[in-house]
Amino acid sequence: MSGEMSPTGKRSGPGSSPELRASHADRDRVVEVLRIAAGDGLLTAEELDERLEAALSARTLNDLIPLTADLPPVSATAGVAGVQVKDVVRIEQVHSGAVERTGRWVVPRRLELAVTFCDVTLDFSDAVITQDTLRIDVAMTGKTLTLITPPGVVVDTDGLQLVHSRIKDRRGAADAAAPVVLRVELVGQKVHGPVVVRPPRRTLGQWLQRRPAGA
Repeated sequence: MSGEMSPTGKRSGPGSSPELRASHADRDRVVEVLRIAAGDGLLTAEELDERLEAALSARTLNDLIPLTADLPPVSATAGVAGVQVKDVVRIEQVHSGAVERTGRWVVPRRLELAVTFCDVTLDFSDAVITQDTLRIDVAMTGKTLTLITPPGVVVDTDGLQLVHSRIKDRRGAADAAAPVVLRVELVGQKVHGPVVVRPPRRTLGQWLQRRPAGA
């Protein structure tokens, strides 16, 4: 081989400089790999934060390479064309840690939740969406089922049976008016604990933009 492929997608050879400067695109590619890895459960939230901070402050390609050295390779088209979408993903968990799907995770065609007394959070803010409908078969007892839905993601709860449970929909009119990108259909049964549907939390910049003048 003439050289090794770095996590940024560039090939290094015998004549390449070990202190080659990292570009914004190089940093962005590493950040994408880290977020996908976190969404797949390969990194904890603390590890993700540490590596993201290191990636964004990296000055050279050598600074970036260790950040993804222990992670599986990610296709350059992950999250867009050619991504592998599973027909069914089943999550079974009882009396253990929270179940989270956040960051750049790939939305399957159907999701089965068989969960007892574990919080479940499905964040669609940065999810890879390749179809217009996601069916979630719910068999969940206790704790909270939270769906974080950016504009364009709608939630249909008509097929969900609630037993000592209720739905808290915290989305505004602006969220409901956006063109539909994904329809999430909840079916099955939720016993005890609420189902919360809410928009993503605003960033500091978004919050400042919404403040009244002079506030």
